[in-house]
Amino acid sequence: MPVLEEILPAGVVFFETRSDLVTPLFAEEEVEIHNAVPARRNEFITGRACAREALRALGIGIAPLVVGDRGEPLWPEGVVGSITHCQGYRACAVARGREFSGVGIDAEVNQPLPEDVLFDVASADELDRCGPGRHPGVSADRLIFSAKESIYKVWYPTTGRWLGFEDVAIDIDWKARTFVGRLVDPPGMRARSGHYEGRWSARDGLILTAVALPT
Repeated sequence: MPVLEEILPAGVVFFETRSDLVTPLFAEEEVEIHNAVPARRNEFITGRACAREALRALGIGIAPLVVGDRGEPLWPEGVVGSITHCQGYRACAVARGREFSGVGIDAEVNQPLPEDVLFDVASADELDRCGPGRHPGVSADRLIFSAKESIYKVWYPTTGRWLGFEDVAIDIDWKARTFVGRLVDPPGMRARSGHYEGRWSARDGLILTAVALPT
């Protein structure tokens, strides 16, 4: 079974791959990576290949998919979506904007975070509630990181505001394989919802998270 199929709701279509793919780039896309190193070029090109397949499954024609101010893909009108990549995995998920206001996915290698970034990503309280030992075989700190990344990929395109790791508190349901991200709500930050619900999976050496907000 495809990994994303476990964690995305009906109405969200996706394409995922374990290897680099090749697709012709539009001139507008090539500009984005004209100085990129080979590894970054492969990630970008494979991400666009995944996006083209996902958009095709959604019935959307192929067009340039450029990036915004924060590196986010700028989807065709009426489409929301997300691209993710990590070592050995690339994927894209898209949906109709009339059905979902945002879709965020993130993939990570199932390994602990480096110690020098751990406490930038997760609070002491999060690590106490969601920390190691709660679910053998899952790097809980990496799962927290991934959940926050998926939430950010929904948050930023709809608000245009930065959302830091410290601005979201994660609770994980280990049995149901779901999570809730609660906005800490620092001054000046408001969302249409105070929390974001998502699902997660851990298998084949990967952690994947997804958030899909119905309209």
